[in-house]
Amino acid sequence: MLVYWIWLAHRTGVSDRMKAALLAYFRDPEAVYFADEAALEQIPELTAEARASLRDRDLGPSEKILEVCYQKHLGILTFQDAAYPSRLKNISDPPIVLYYKGQLPAFDSIPMIGVVGTRKASAYGLTVAKRMGYQIGKCGGAVVSGLAYGIDGVAMSGALTAGAMTVGVLGCGPDIVYPLSNRSLFRDVERYGCILSEFAPGQPAAKWTFPKRNRIISGLSCGVLVVEAPEKSGALITARLALEQGRDVFAVPGNIDIPTCAGTNALLRDGAIMVSSGWDVMSEYQALFPDKIHREDGAARQRAYPDEVRRARQEAENTPANVAQKPVLPDTQSNLKKNLEKKSIDKGPDEAYSDVNMDLSKLSEEERRIVAALQGGQRLVDDVIAETGMTTGKLLGILTMLELKGVIRRLPGKQVALTK
Repeated sequence: MLVYWIWLAHRTGVSDRMKAALLAYFRDPEAVYFADEAALEQIPELTAEARASLRDRDLGPSEKILEVCYQKHLGILTFQDAAYPSRLKNISDPPIVLYYKGQLPAFDSIPMIGVVGTRKASAYGLTVAKRMGYQIGKCGGAVVSGLAYGIDGVAMSGALTAGAMTVGVLGCGPDIVYPLSNRSLFRDVERYGCILSEFAPGQPAAKWTFPKRNRIISGLSCGVLVVEAPEKSGALITARLALEQGRDVFAVPGNIDIPTCAGTNALLRDGAIMVSSGWDVMSEYQALFPDKIHREDGAARQRAYPDEVRRARQEAENTPANVAQKPVLPDTQSNLKKNLEKKSIDKGPDEAYSDVNMDLSKLSEEERRIVAALQGGQRLVDDVIAETGMTTGKLLGILTMLELKGVIRRLPGKQVALTK
């Protein structure tokens, strides 16, 4: 069966959304493999190019990938496996196959936080990233990042120092150490955590692979923390993807005179949650993971070492253009601002959401139930859960979307209220 999963996962011209639609219709990839043209025409999402790709029934390349996985002791996690993370499964374009090294964590029972930022980080950014990774780990969280040099790698190093679980998501095959300067970190994450990739063994890093990698980082996470990022940055791509997936976005304030902090400060201006410690991040999920999260008040004497700062600068300057991890997307910042800013999307600027004549037509049924529960004033999140009958995870996700739409606001003490 695995060979059919690999065959479908690597069909060129068939997008991740199309693969998800195929699995929803045919139930398993073997049925997709044997489907005739008439059956494929029942999937409206498929393009002519996709149908042509699915007519290629050569299993030779997939068998070779499977053989390499066995030789290199790589695990294969499919979309239908029980260990496949539910958070990732629920995004619009999940990878249907993940290759991994190390030990798979219990993804859904751990508060996972994506930590991202620039490769060309300042000494301040690197120190904060290491401290944040350490504190998130000490408070019971797991750090998910890209194993890149700069913010990503240093944050993972801090989490490992705290003895916490770390998950590294690669923009290349899981058997490739990229960048080479992070070889020791790669081995530590493999030994004490998990390395994931949707790319087959041997697939080199390329400009297009990193945005795909970013959606997995945010998809695995409850929230994404941006530590230091310029205005045009792969970290901001991850933040945008996090918003589209209904995740929280956190940001650390940066020096206004440093260009690599401009994107992070813009996130804060547009409504991201400002944080200055790992506990600031983890406290947002205490209700969701009451038995896992605990406050860590001890001083975190984590600093970026001089060689980490020097190596980050050298590696950033020497990175070939064809594997740049930050493709420039002109619309990224404007999209973030549109999604993050706190404003009404249904009513005029002078009309309150809390009035009795509120237009609910653009909200989903579940969103309307939450709004109805808040008509009497601010409520504890637990009370809203009890009244609506929703699970904690579902309600918190919908609250995040309502907050981004400007419908509700979060208050201290885990309370929420309609926007005034």
